[in-house]
Amino acid sequence: MATKALFNTVVNWFIRQRIDQIQNFMDHPIETQKGILFSQLFHAEDTEYGKAYGFNSISSYQDFKNKVPIVTYEDFEPYIEKARQGHKDVSWPGYIKHFAKSSGTTNAKSKFIPISTESLEYCHMKAGKDMVSIYANNHPENQLFTNKNLRLGGSSELHADFNTKFGDLSAILIDNLPFWVEITTTPSKKVSLMSEWESKLKAITSEVKNEDVGSILGVPSWMLVLLQRVLKETGSGSISELWPNLEVFFHGGISFKPYRDQYRQIIGKKINYYEIYNASEGFFGIQDRSDSDEMLLMLDYGIFYEFIPMDQFHFSNPKVVSLEDVETGKNYAMVITTNGGLWRYLIGDTVVFTSINPFRIKITGRTKHYINAFGEELMITNVESALSKACEATGASITDFTGAPVFMKENESGAHEWIFEFSHHPDDLERFTDAFDLHLKTINSDYEAKRYNNLTLKRPIVHIAKPDLFYHWLESKGKLGGQNKVPRLSNDREYIDPLLELNR
Repeated sequence: MATKALFNTVVNWFIRQRIDQIQNFMDHPIETQKGILFSQLFHAEDTEYGKAYGFNSISSYQDFKNKVPIVTYEDFEPYIEKARQGHKDVSWPGYIKHFAKSSGTTNAKSKFIPISTESLEYCHMKAGKDMVSIYANNHPENQLFTNKNLRLGGSSELHADFNTKFGDLSAILIDNLPFWVEITTTPSKKVSLMSEWESKLKAITSEVKNEDVGSILGVPSWMLVLLQRVLKETGSGSISELWPNLEVFFHGGISFKPYRDQYRQIIGKKINYYEIYNASEGFFGIQDRSDSDEMLLMLDYGIFYEFIPMDQFHFSNPKVVSLEDVETGKNYAMVITTNGGLWRYLIGDTVVFTSINPFRIKITGRTKHYINAFGEELMITNVESALSKACEATGASITDFTGAPVFMKENESGAHEWIFEFSHHPDDLERFTDAFDLHLKTINSDYEAKRYNNLTLKRPIVHIAKPDLFYHWLESKGKLGGQNKVPRLSNDREYIDPLLELNR
């Protein structure tokens, strides 16, 4: 025990040395970002992409905007495929050895995101250390390295293709973790790299139930599945009964708001919750204060940020701003230039700035995941807030949901149709629906206008999902585990119609 305590003290001291550097980019954000942009341009000027867009002639941010186009994955895919086939100096110097396979949603088409040596070390790995550094600085009494950290990644098998490897980002990270992380982590590397979800879940449960877990890391929906399995296997009354030293849950991938009450109940004691904002394309934000719902935008990971105001997003030539010109309270689509060789890449996420000194953000949704079939501009943050009020009013808890429009027919108004999977059902579904509808009107004036006298939008149509409906649907698509999920909002019926059919 004395050895563990000493190890905890030494590692805590080491990782907290990073705090001064974090403070430096908080104090000098614009200078930090400019330095990253021109460093990236210099490094990549002799690549195929750099030559095509004249990186060596760019001397200002305005030059960068004028010469380098904003791209989607589909636009950039030919360069990625060329790098995957083993070509050198395509969009980043040298060879790219790893590609993170990511679909982004449940679509069948996969994306292959380049993970360079620099992005692996100075973005993803650096962020993992920073996550712990920030927590340790806020909680000097922590015992993170006395106990085990439970990590839950996706289907993590790595595959060889051409001269490169591809797989979930979690597989790439686990395959490259330093030894000192591995000895403090559960489950084992062998189990973490299993690919079949049900077998993996069984193996993880078997390993972790006898460990002394002090922290957990993963996507809230899938971690909840694991914790429920662990309780069932052990017969424990709560997670805190099984793991009395559990102190923090680092979570990301989806909003934590619908799951907060369920975690309080299943854990059985107060712990800390820290949100992170990571993706295959990069690691962007870390909650830097306890009991906060904001994340610090991490500015020194080799990522240059730009933002498109969402009210201009669908214009042919939308306004694009750097960090210097963002405003609080405005919804933006995020554009990134990375040390993985992505240039002005539209990642598909939307954020709002809650602070510009320092730059803190909240994730508001996806550029494609909203409902605006009738001009109602309904974003995920609106829905989560309304659901929280409806659950509070009716004693309900939600594990998953999705919604889509019902389009107008002749003289009939449209509507929004929803499937909610409850862990605790509302005491009155009609009252739940009315509370949900009322709060959406309260917080979204566009929705309220469209609901006026049912002229454009009728009252929401609500369905109760069968138990594990979303789980079984993801299972049928081979999308269990990791960051896979059904989009919570969609402007078409691509996701809700198959779920309704399965729910019959």
